[in-house]
Amino acid sequence: MPYSMNTYARLPVAFARGEGVWLWDEQGKRYLDAVAGVAVNSLGHAHPKLVQAICDQAGQLIHTSNLYQIPRQEQLAAKLAQLSGMDKAFFCNSGAEANEAAIKLARLHGHNKGIENPTIIVMEKSFHGRTMATLTATGNRKVQAGFEPLVSGFVRVPYNDIASINQIAEHNQNIVAILVEPVQGEGGIQVPLPAYLQELRRICDSRGWLLMLDEVQTGIGRTGTLFAFQQTGISPDVMTLAKGLGGGVPVGACLAKGDAAEVFKPGNHGSTFGGNPLACAAALATLEAVEQDKLSERAADTGAFIRDAMNAALAGTPGFVQVRGIGLMIGVELDRPCGELVKLALEKGLIVNVTADSVVRLLPPLIMTRDEARQVVELLAPLIKDFLAQK
Repeated sequence: MPYSMNTYARLPVAFARGEGVWLWDEQGKRYLDAVAGVAVNSLGHAHPKLVQAICDQAGQLIHTSNLYQIPRQEQLAAKLAQLSGMDKAFFCNSGAEANEAAIKLARLHGHNKGIENPTIIVMEKSFHGRTMATLTATGNRKVQAGFEPLVSGFVRVPYNDIASINQIAEHNQNIVAILVEPVQGEGGIQVPLPAYLQELRRICDSRGWLLMLDEVQTGIGRTGTLFAFQQTGISPDVMTLAKGLGGGVPVGACLAKGDAAEVFKPGNHGSTFGGNPLACAAALATLEAVEQDKLSERAADTGAFIRDAMNAALAGTPGFVQVRGIGLMIGVELDRPCGELVKLALEKGLIVNVTADSVVRLLPPLIMTRDEARQVVELLAPLIKDFLAQK
C-alpha cells in the first residue's frame, strides 16, 4: 500500500464480503470471524435489519451537522438513557473521542468545583484510545512511546487494587474522577474481582469523585448484559460507548447522569460528524436487534460454552495458562508470546487476535450460534497445542 501511511502491520488478506459470522476474501476463501472487527460487528456481517436501516437513511439524509436539530440523534439519546439509566448523551465517532469527551467533562467538573489541577485516576494495562489525552490515560508504554510530552492530570494505579486508590485519596486533593474499564480488553481480558466496581462506586461517593466507565469494548451486550456495569449492582456517573454500538458504522457516545450530565454547555465540546442521521439510524437498528433477538443472553451462553470447551481441550497442555473472560469477551493466555497464531489461524480459515503479547483474544459477533462456537474451538485448540509443542 504505497500511498497509505505505515501505521498498521496488515495481514495478507483482503475481505470482499461477509454474511453472519463468515467472511470471504477476494479469492473466495471462507473464514470464521471470531474477532468481529475488534468487537465492532456485534450483529455480524450484512445483518438485514442493519443493512435496511442504513440504506433507508442514506436515501433520505446522511449529514446535516449539529448546528441543527437531529431527530434520529434525539431518538438514540432517549433510547440509550432508557436502557442505561443515564440522563444525557454526547455523540461522536469513536471510542477514543468518547473517552476524550469524558476526560474533558471530568476536568471541567473539577474546575467548576474550584480545583485548579483536576486529576483523574487511571489503571495500569488499560486502553482508552490514541488521542493525546487518551493515550496518556492508557496504561501501555508502547502506545505512548515517542509522543512525549504526555498530558498532565493523570495518576496511575494497578487494576483491581482498591488499596492503592485509597492511598492516593489520602494524599492527593486534586482527584476528580476514576476512569476504568469494567473488563480490560487490550490489557489481556482482565476480569476484576466481583466487588471491584462496587468499591470504586463507594469511594467515589464518599470523595465526591465521578466514576467513569469505559464500556467501549464491553458495552452493547458483549459481556452478557447490555452494559457490563449492570452485572455489578452499581451505576456510573459517566459511561463511554463505541465499537458495537453501530454494528460497524462509526459512532461513539459519552453518557452522563446527575450533575455530570449538566457540565457541558454550548461551546465546551463538539463534533462535526458526531450523531449524524446515518450513524444514529445504524445504532438504533443495532440496539433493536440486540434487544429483540436477546443477543446479550446469547453472548453469555455462547461465551460460557467457548470458555468451558477451550479449558477442556487445553487442560494439562504445557504452556497453557488459563482461559478467562465474560460473555463473548474471551482470552486464552499462554506462557509465551503467541502473535504468530494469528497468521496460523488465518491459514485455517479462522480469524483471531492476540493482545498483551501472550493472550489469544476472541470477540465473536453476538449472533454466533453454539455450532459456530464449537467450530471456533475445534479450529483453535489444535493450533494452540501444536504451537506450544513446537516452542
